[in-house]
Amino acid sequence: MTNPATSAPPPFGRALCAMVTPFTEAGALDLPGAQLLAVRLVSEGCDGLVLSGTTGESPTTSDAEKAALVAAVREAVGDGVPLVSGVGTFDTRHTVELARQAEQAGADGVLVVSPYYSRPPQDALEAHFREVADASGLPLVLYDIPGRTGTRIEPETLIRLAEHPRIVAVKDCSYDFLGTQKVLSRTDLAYYAGCDEHILALYAVGAAGYVSTVANVVPARLRAILDAFEAGDTPVSARLQQRATPLIELMMAAGLPGTVTAKALLNSLGLPGGSVRAPLRAAGREAVDRLVAAYEEFVAG
Repeated sequence: MTNPATSAPPPFGRALCAMVTPFTEAGALDLPGAQLLAVRLVSEGCDGLVLSGTTGESPTTSDAEKAALVAAVREAVGDGVPLVSGVGTFDTRHTVELARQAEQAGADGVLVVSPYYSRPPQDALEAHFREVADASGLPLVLYDIPGRTGTRIEPETLIRLAEHPRIVAVKDCSYDFLGTQKVLSRTDLAYYAGCDEHILALYAVGAAGYVSTVANVVPARLRAILDAFEAGDTPVSARLQQRATPLIELMMAAGLPGTVTAKALLNSLGLPGGSVRAPLRAAGREAVDRLVAAYEEFVAG
C-alpha cells in the first residue's frame, strides 16, 4: 500500500532506518553485529536500511569499511531489502568514487549530502549532484540538512535536479515545511522525513515515508504511525507520533548526537551497537538512565 497522497510506490519503501554502524569495544568494524542488527530491523518493520549515513558515523569509516558494510548487510538481509549507502563528502571526485564502490558492493541507491564546510553556491551544488548521478547506475537520494552542512539545497535547485532520471528522492532535514511542499507539488521526488518529529506531518502531505535514527531501537512503533494513517485512522496515527515525542526529543534534541543515543540504547538492550569513534564519546551513566526510562515508558504504552 502507498500513501494516498502520492501516485507512485516509494523507491526504497516507506519505513527506512538510518542504521548505526556497530563497532567492537576496541573500535573495529563489527560486521557480524551489523548483520544481526540489520536482520532485526527488517524483521521488526523496516522496509529498507540506510548505511553509512550520519548515524552510521560515515565521517570516521574508511572507504573499505563502507563497502564491506554494504556487502555484509546484503548477505544478511538478502536481495529483497533496499539498501542505500551514504557516499556524500565535500569532494566531488571522492563522492563519485564512493558511488561506484557502493554499486559494486551491492547497494540499491546512494545517499548524497550537500558538500559540507566549503558551502558551494547553488549552481555548483547542482553540478555536484549531477556529476554523482551520472557516475553510476544507482538512484540518488539527496540529503538536505543545512544545519550540519551549512548549505541548503534550495527548492528551485531540487526542482531542476528532479529532471535527472537517477535523482529520485530527498531525505529532508531542512525544517522548511513550505519549501518541501513546493517541491512535492512540482516534482515526482520521493520525500523521506529525516527528522523523526516530522514523520506524520510530512507523510500527510505526500511524503514517501521516513529515514529514522530512532528506528534503530523502536522500528515497529514508528512504522505503526504510517500504518495507522494509511488505514484511515488519523487520530491514532497522531497519538502514536505524539507518544514518540519524549523519546525522539531525548535521542535527537537533548544535546547528544543521535548516533550516541542510539548506540547507548542498543547496548543497554543487549543489541549490537558497540562503541562510537572519536570525536564522538559514549553517553554518560545519567544520560543512559534517562534514555532507558524514556524507551521503557514508550514501549509500555
